[in-house]
Amino acid sequence: MKIDFDNISQNTISMDQFPLKWRFTEEKYDKLPSQHLEQLKPLNKDAARFLWDYIANTKLHSNIPFKKDLFQTIDKAKIRDDNAQEIRKWLYRRGFAFDKPVYLCWQPDTGMIVPWKLLIKYFDSFYYGGSDDLTVIDQSLTWALLFYHENEIYFGTNEDYVPGTDFTGTDFTWE
Repeated sequence: MKIDFDNISQNTISMDQFPLKWRFTEEKYDKLPSQHLEQLKPLNKDAARFLWDYIANTKLHSNIPFKKDLFQTIDKAKIRDDNAQEIRKWLYRRGFAFDKPVYLCWQPDTGMIVPWKLLIKYFDSFYYGGSDDLTVIDQSLTWALLFYHENEIYFGTNEDYVPGTDFTGTDFTWE
């Protein structure tokens, strides 16, 4: 069966089979409440590969953070040890519906579908600075998020959007 956005949600695995499950199920990292854990949809290897290939084929990251001229507007945030609440507010201001399913892609064999509200609430479980590059998209690709391994988040969009000033004066890897 060919996987695409119409059937990707039918290609999930149990959390027990997910290679990053420890981030969401172990006390020493972050043990999510069962009602939130149930909403995480880890993808099987074929579905994760579909996401990886989709991102590669669109050349989304051909220029870091995003392909030149793909998005009208790029906003960015810097993750520090003391600003988790500020990052949650920054993510919230993207303006998406809380129940909007978004697609997360870490590696060619590691992906997940989650509601936007849970990405906001647990962003620091989905993303580990220093080790992860995490791409978050929806099916339309009118926007994308890149959680970059240098503790930076980049948001590109083609919607009417005014970048925030929260991180003005902050040094970023990609200006």
